[in-house]
Amino acid sequence: MVAEVRAALLIVDVQLDFCSGGALAVPYGERVVPVLNRAIEDALRHGLLVYASRDWHPPVTIHFKAYGGPWPPHCVQGTEGAQFHPDLELPPSTILMTKGDDPNMHGYSAFEGHTADGIWLADHLHALGVEHLYMGGLATDYCIRESVFDARRAGVHVTVLQDAVAGIDVKPGDSERAFADMREAGAELTTSTEWVYANSALTASLLRLPLP
Repeated sequence: MVAEVRAALLIVDVQLDFCSGGALAVPYGERVVPVLNRAIEDALRHGLLVYASRDWHPPVTIHFKAYGGPWPPHCVQGTEGAQFHPDLELPPSTILMTKGDDPNMHGYSAFEGHTADGIWLADHLHALGVEHLYMGGLATDYCIRESVFDARRAGVHVTVLQDAVAGIDVKPGDSERAFADMREAGAELTTSTEWVYANSALTASLLRLPLP
């Protein structure tokens, strides 16, 4: 994005276990992949950083039902299900945030994630002067929702790309309630198409070029 405020795109947990056939599949979760690929392309074109979070649970964790948690085993460290969807086109420059690797933490929020050298997401954003996150991924009613809340607590502005997220909806309407909660927390909601067009319009204006 060509703008005074430094921005980044955050892709949350687009892993095989959250897609069709996975251990904790979001219904048609893989439909976000082509939308996110377009967002990644646009982000790189406009100079945004790209972050990606991943669940990386140990086999024994309070997150899993066998140990008191709500979920079946998923995204276990080193397993195929923990890998990013193969069609997700993450660039080599992607900043990876690993979360859920502490057996005593659920790890819903990307802000519970850290780099390979132990830097938490909020600290990484602040160090690089990132004040605005554009967000997509899985799942709307859990990891996206909690990541939005933590971003706002950290003083980071958030725009959720609604067509780039998908929810579990354990209870019918959970995703819609999550969107309402995110708005109340101060997040903006838009679509990837509107976002891409806005970026193109801003660039064309600055360069005095016609829009395609």
